[in-house]
Amino acid sequence: MEHLYTFIQQLINGISLGSIYALIALGYTMVYGIIKLINFAHGDVYMVGAYIGFFAITKLNMSFVPALITAMIACAILGVIIERLAYKPLRNATRIAALITAIGVSLLLEYGGMLIVTPQPRAFPEVFPQTKIDFFDGAVYMTNQQIVIFIVSLILMFLLQFIVQKTKTGKAMRAVSFDKDAALLMGININNTISATFAIGSALAAAGGVLVGVYYNSISPLMGIIPGLKAFIAAVLGGIGIIPGAAVGGLLMGIIEAMVSGYWSSTLRDAVAFGILILILIIKPSGIFGSNIREKV
Repeated sequence: MEHLYTFIQQLINGISLGSIYALIALGYTMVYGIIKLINFAHGDVYMVGAYIGFFAITKLNMSFVPALITAMIACAILGVIIERLAYKPLRNATRIAALITAIGVSLLLEYGGMLIVTPQPRAFPEVFPQTKIDFFDGAVYMTNQQIVIFIVSLILMFLLQFIVQKTKTGKAMRAVSFDKDAALLMGININNTISATFAIGSALAAAGGVLVGVYYNSISPLMGIIPGLKAFIAAVLGGIGIIPGAAVGGLLMGIIEAMVSGYWSSTLRDAVAFGILILILIIKPSGIFGSNIREKV
């Protein structure tokens, strides 16, 4: 039974971490579905969201939910600014030029962040008491932070699905993703739709940043590099450009990482993550859902 309890505990840990990866991966997959761009600055928007949440709690004395909403709104605006200033002029450029620009924006956010907030990590304030719920006589447990992460991530993913499937903006996103020229002929404002996609994706990344701060109690200007890359791997794993695929890929990445840390070694979890990327590109480049779902956003 001990092995079963260990498995369940690592599964809980993996779902908590995977929920954060899923939030970040959704931003990658939405932008790619619309304009076929890998926005490598997305992980750094997640970092900015963590810092905005940090300052909202410590300087403005906000509680968790208002700080989360503030970070999401601020990063939504940041996402639109990045899209309008950096990516819009390059829509008809080569993919190499767009990729170089994305990397440049990423570096600007990272080193600009270090200039503004200093390179030293900061301790994220403890917004929830350090308590846990025990199962099986204490052999398995869930912390308050894990419960909050799971609930918030679930709410945001359902909200995203509602926006994409039921709102006018979401229908415009799906139309632009399917055929940009036809959408333009139907009267859809392409520029506003793309900006809305960046805004929503950046808001989700900000939520992930705040949740990571709550979970690990530490943030830094370079905190977005590795999680951003892992979220990109999650998007590729699920099928980049496909929203359900990003959510499933993020959860799978978190679970795999937790299992590697629990049963093998935590020092190998990053290597395993990049190994998954290599395998998926060799075996099934379209991802888990790539061959089954055509409608993409």
